[in-house]
Amino acid sequence: MAQSVRLRRWQKSALDVFLCSAAPDFLAVATPGSGKTTFALAAVRVLLGRDAGRRVIVIAPTQHLKRQWAEAAAALDLHLDTGWSSTEVRLPADVHGLVTTYQQVAHCADELARLARDAIVVLDEVHHAGDEQAWGEAVQVACRGAAVRLCLSGTPFRSDTRAIPFVRYDQDGMAQPDVEYGYGDALHDGGVVRPVRFPRIDGEMEWIASDGTHAEASFADHLDGVAGAQRLRTALSVEGEWMADVIGRAHQTLLEVRRTHPAAAGLVIAVDQEHARGIAQILRRRCGVEAVVAVSEDAAASRHIAEFARGTSPWIVAVRMVSEGVDIPRLRVGVFATTTTTELFFRQAVGRLVRWTRGLGPQPAYMFIPDDPRLRRHAFAIDEQRRHCLRRVDDNGDPLMPGEGGALAAAARAGEEQMSLFAPLAARALGDVPLGDATMDGLWAMPEPDDDDALVLELAPAPRAGASRARADSAPQLSPRAHRQILRDANAAAVTELVRVVDMTHAQINAELNRRVGIQRIGQATIDELERRRGVALAWLTRSGRPR
Repeated sequence: MAQSVRLRRWQKSALDVFLCSAAPDFLAVATPGSGKTTFALAAVRVLLGRDAGRRVIVIAPTQHLKRQWAEAAAALDLHLDTGWSSTEVRLPADVHGLVTTYQQVAHCADELARLARDAIVVLDEVHHAGDEQAWGEAVQVACRGAAVRLCLSGTPFRSDTRAIPFVRYDQDGMAQPDVEYGYGDALHDGGVVRPVRFPRIDGEMEWIASDGTHAEASFADHLDGVAGAQRLRTALSVEGEWMADVIGRAHQTLLEVRRTHPAAAGLVIAVDQEHARGIAQILRRRCGVEAVVAVSEDAAASRHIAEFARGTSPWIVAVRMVSEGVDIPRLRVGVFATTTTTELFFRQAVGRLVRWTRGLGPQPAYMFIPDDPRLRRHAFAIDEQRRHCLRRVDDNGDPLMPGEGGALAAAARAGEEQMSLFAPLAARALGDVPLGDATMDGLWAMPEPDDDDALVLELAPAPRAGASRARADSAPQLSPRAHRQILRDANAAAVTELVRVVDMTHAQINAELNRRVGIQRIGQATIDELERRRGVALAWLTRSGRPR
């Protein structure tokens, strides 16, 4: 049983502010990689220690993050059901709550609202509630009856078209967090996030514009929004030389990183499924490596990501699947090869590379980007924080590097691209952009965190969810979530076999098994009930006849 949790100083400070807040809504904005999940789950454990009867509802952006939340919760003895569906009017008695996605909430807001009444709700990357109007409305319906709504985000965000439920805004439309822990803060603390360098690659691009005219430009040329978008798409085309050249440079950087971090890996963020597979072909052809491809259209994408996170494969190519929240600390090199250029998405993508790994010593990360003006501005804004926090003085107190000016103004919104006649013709990378400033080379050794600097939060025992008892034949290494899934699969397999040997349908057999065990639906069964149900099914198979 988890009796304590080690918190970074920002997490403990944020937890203190949260626990002193009397408002039902709380927004914590913390830079990717800094530990938002641990902060939130520690808060949940404290609240459950005060009121063990509350349910916990976590809403996450993706299926993969849903499973990641459940695994993190299990480490703190919190059992969150990942298999809940709108057909279940109640949860199994031996779980503390459930974890679902914004997309699922959009289809079952009323059903979730019944479970979320007086519950503790965690809204991970809450800005996703503004992705679609239906999502925001559904979140409002589903969570308005909750006792506590803890909202999390990896970066500050603004309300451009519609307000996100349960978030306060200032007069300029910027979300107002109750606590905020930025990338600069994390760099300054040391041992929290990695410093990131941004190799920017220029190029010569040639394309047929949307009106059928011929165009060519480098990233140094000033273009309007539509032409700028077409230039970027041309550079990212897998048919041109630019993309292959940048992939090759990034792979060489990864090989260098793997000299001191053998498990280090690279991430390419692609435009769409076809683009991702084209980039994987470039990696195979040019670099001789097989890349893992993770796209939302693939039902096994979450499994591929989890296996990649645990393994040593060098590259993963993804379309949004690894853009935010996904925890793969061995990612050290990235290639930003998507046409999504918003600052929010860019910062979340960079956040995949910053998760600190203890014991490695200096561990800079690298995000290769097209030298597109919009991306350049986003990178400079992050680079400004990095430079400020890494600036040091020599023995005489003189700066080792000169200061930089303020961050550039935000990019103007580009117009919608018309693709009627657009076609990329050629793209060639230019120059050999250095990975970083020579004056910075000695300044990347961020201090390892001192063990004595961590704060240990003593936790009240996790409330028991129901009366599930330990069994001698249960594998002790399995989490309750994994144990439950194994039993559900075993029950399903037994029913399939019974259909083969007895003259009854799936529905009839399931109804009979539920009756014998005393449950209404298998989705509401505890682990004990699932084990009993499997035993009844196996006994029935042995007799190969109808139960009496």
